[in-house]
Amino acid sequence: MGPLYRLRMLTKRHGHKAALSIAGLDIFEGCIYSLTGPNGSGKSTLLGILAFLSPPTSGTLHYDGKPVEWKGRSLVPLRQEVTLVHQSPYLFEGSVYSNLAFGLKVRGIPEETQRSRIGLSLETVGLSGFEERRARALSGGEAQRVALARALALAPRVLLLDEPLANVDGRSAEVIRLVISGLPGRGTTVVMTTHDPDPPSCLNGEVIRLEEGRVSAPPGAPETPVISMRG
Repeated sequence: MGPLYRLRMLTKRHGHKAALSIAGLDIFEGCIYSLTGPNGSGKSTLLGILAFLSPPTSGTLHYDGKPVEWKGRSLVPLRQEVTLVHQSPYLFEGSVYSNLAFGLKVRGIPEETQRSRIGLSLETVGLSGFEERRARALSGGEAQRVALARALALAPRVLLLDEPLANVDGRSAEVIRLVISGLPGRGTTVVMTTHDPDPPSCLNGEVIRLEEGRVSAPPGAPETPVISMRG
């Protein structure tokens, strides 16, 4: 089976500055990838491209064996398979339940199925019974878990997480790590950014290191034009 994402000679520029310059990168389905690197190395830029929110300046991106055409209508079904959770997730005014229900309503999910998914997702992140809590009154760790539950309720094929373990309490970090580690067993591909050069071993995934917008080869390995990472 081929890679889910296939990047070749992909670049992204912001004005005269090159944010990404990736000769080759393959990401396989049902695996966890920790995207590491210092600030400004291009981690968030890469997540935006993988989420089909920001087109590359040049190069090609294949998804599920097909080239991505960066046109509004053709991007809709792709975006429905991928969910991005930001480091500081935005929660709407109102209840936790209404926050989780919003995306499901937009996608036309029946109300009974919405209730089932919301209940299961909140249970998964250890927040059963939080349905009627005010979303804006939650602690930082609780808000991050609600954002993760909101993403899980959409049943994404790919989950992109921007620093999911940053600025959360120990209990929330433990829960989030446990949830992430179990996602490949459900067939979900996970790409998460982190400042930690040595991500938790419990995640049992691959590490993609970015330096100045380029994918660096593993220590001691010769540089290659294509880095193919299978979990």
